[in-house]
Order: sequence, then structure tokens, then C-alpha cells
Amino acid sequence: MNTKQEKIKGAFFASLVGDALCLGSHYEYDAQKIYKAYGEKPIEKFMSPGEMMGGQTHGIGWGERNYHPGKKAGGTTDYGDYNILVLEYLAKVSDEVRPFSVANLIPHWMNRLENGWGSWICTMTKETYTQVRQGVSVERLGGMSNAMAIRHVAAHAYYDTEEELADVARKAMFTHKSTEALGGGEFFARVTHRVINGATPSSAIEDVAVQMGGFIEAKVAQAIAKFQEETNENSELHKEKFSDDLALTSMARLWDVGRSEPIKVGKASPTEGTLPGAVYFILKYADKEDGLKCALQANAMVGGDNASRSIAIGMVLGAYKGVNAIPLEWKNTLEQWEYCETLLSKLPLLKS
Repeated sequence: MNTKQEKIKGAFFASLVGDALCLGSHYEYDAQKIYKAYGEKPIEKFMSPGEMMGGQTHGIGWGERNYHPGKKAGGTTDYGDYNILVLEYLAKVSDEVRPFSVANLIPHWMNRLENGWGSWICTMTKETYTQVRQGVSVERLGGMSNAMAIRHVAAHAYYDTEEELADVARKAMFTHKSTEALGGGEFFARVTHRVINGATPSSAIEDVAVQMGGFIEAKVAQAIAKFQEETNENSELHKEKFSDDLALTSMARLWDVGRSEPIKVGKASPTEGTLPGAVYFILKYADKEDGLKCALQANAMVGGDNASRSIAIGMVLGAYKGVNAIPLEWKNTLEQWEYCETLLSKLPLLKS
């Protein structure tokens, strides 16, 4: 039986580990290419950007390139980096600083961006950075991207109520104004909080979906139906070799990004794909032995914006399975494990 502290640490580190597993294949949209590049078996170790795939990945519509040129195996993508950034901020402020303040976070965010960020800098981050430099007020920051970018995982070691965590989840995504993206972050904050406090992933997912309603409830229902279809041994989907890849792309429309090729949203950044995709993997692997490891591997192997999904999958299943469910070899080779562990130990709910 995991302690609450082990669940909180599990949520944080499983999200980082899951993200690091995606560094090598982030934005590669061809699952079969990833499978061949990794020796026709699930990924077992961290890879540098584009490793085994010619040093770059094919971000359909944005072209083939190295999206994380400052990174090496064991490092994190921009999704992991943002969660470490929020952890650094929370470790600096006193226990009495409530609620979470975007205005107080921004100087640290600016400093990190200006001094060797190393990862992909998304369009919304660039836009918001420009807005801050122009003096735009905090309340008006951000762009309309519907890409889900969960950044608040460390807050589960700082705030102990669900409403506070929902608030932090939204505020940590201050570069985004989209109601879908902000709702996706809030959804996984509520689910993770409930799992940390004893709920199963499936019950937390279903209950929060009903509570939030609308778009969130519809996307969760879609994910549950796809999970049930894929795990039905008599279904055509179950019999497919790349069933996870087909499951995610089948929950999607084509996204015309105005570049050379359309993207299936199920594997891309928008919340309409990342949310049900993450829920699908959580439900499929939650109750399996080595379920955390298998879920993070399977997610990485599908490709697309697998790093976005990895944060949600890692935080929920990490909270469920606990920090000790993370394979030792991943713990030992994650570049910033000790650094983050030191910072986490300063947060209120993990102080010894």
C-alpha cells in the first residue's frame, strides 16, 4: 500500500519519466517508423532527439527537424521542462503563498526562457513572451491554441484541496486561453488529486467527467468506448498489430494546419486528441502488472505529440501505482531526478 507521499512523488516523477521516454520520438507521426527504429519492440531506455531515426522527427506539416536540439538522452521535452519550472518556483516561495500567482511566476519563467531553455519553444510561449515584453497585463496573456499543456504536477505536493489544484492547473497554462486546453488541464488535476487520495483511475475519470460535463464529458466517453473496443478480444481493432495507434487516430478528425500535410488530431497537440488519448492509455493499463511502465512505453511508441499525453498518463498512473513502480533504470538515468527530488522535499506535503 503506497503512502500519500509515495503517490505524490509517483505522480511527479512518472510524468517526467514518461516525457523523457518521448524525447527521441516526439512529433514523429509514423508509429511503424518508430517501431522499426527501436528494434521492433517497446522502448526500454531514454533516447536523444531523433535517435535511431536519423536525428530528427517528422512533425507532419511542420516538416522534418530536430525539435529539441539542446537535449540528450535522459532529458525532458518542453512539457517536462515546464513542470520542472513550476516545481522550481514552488520550492522558492513560502508555504503561505496562496493562491498560485502567475505574476510571481513570470520573472522565473522569463529567466529560464532566456538562458538555455534547450527544448522546443511552442508558438503560445513565444506569443506570451512577446506580450510580457510589451507590458500586457497578466489577465490578458496567452493565445488561443487548443493544445493541452499540463504544467502543474508539482502542485500536488504543495496544495491539498482539489479546488486549489484546479486553479493552479489553469494558471500554470497562462500561455493558453482556449477553454478546451484549460479544461483538459483542470480535468487531469482533479483526477490526479482524487487518485492520490484513494480513488481508482477509472472512478476518478468517470466522476470528474460528469462533474465538468460538456466537452470534457464527451471526450472521456469517446475514450472509454475506444478502450472497451480495443480490449474486446473479438473486435477487429484488438486484432491489429498497431491497435493503440489506430485507436488514437480513429478518435480524430483531420486537422488542416495550412502546411504540406494534414494531421490526425488524435495524435497531435489539440486537447480534443490528447485528452481521450491519455485517458485511453490510463484505462487500458491501470490494473495491469507493470501497468505504469507499459502505459508509458505504449504511449511513446504511438508518436505524435506523445509528450503531451505522457504528462497526463504519468501523473494519474504514477499517483495510482506510487513512485516505486517506476523502473529503477529509468530513475537512475533521468537527468534531473535528484535535482527534482531535492526541490520536491521542500514542498509542504512532502516535508519530512
